Amino acid sequence: MSKAVDFDRKKLIQTAMDHIAGAYAPYSGFHVSAALLMSDGRVYTGVNVENASYPAGICAERNAIFHAIAQDKNAKLVAVAIVGGPNGDIKDYCAPCGVCRQVMREFGNPADIRVIMAKSTEDYKEMTLEELLPMSFGPEFLK
Repeated sequence: MSKAVDFDRKKLIQTAMDHIAGAYAPYSGFHVSAALLMSDGRVYTGVNVENASYPAGICAERNAIFHAIAQDKNAKLVAVAIVGGPNGDIKDYCAPCGVCRQVMREFGNPADIRVIMAKSTEDYKEMTLEELLPMSFGPEFLK
């Protein structure tokens, strides 16, 4: 069962929007930025970084999550705001890819993690990770 989460969604979205210019997407031209809130209250950002050897690139969400975990491996993911679009022009909702959904799953309860896909601070969709990744496999299965 999901618990209520109180945080400033608009501020988290704006943080993601503020960083989209940092994306490095010379091949796809699709820029993505993510801002995530961790249980310790800190906010981390990440952008997609492409590479000529395509698998060597990284999505914005994983970029932010890995940075956050490097700072505090015990913090849990509370929420992530994601924005993206061609050349950084945000015109539609940007959902996380399957790999990013699985990485998010590692760092919190999927029923509690909020995923915000935004066009702007006023126009966004919010879902739980559980809704985006039903019947998921997580670390508790390996204990």
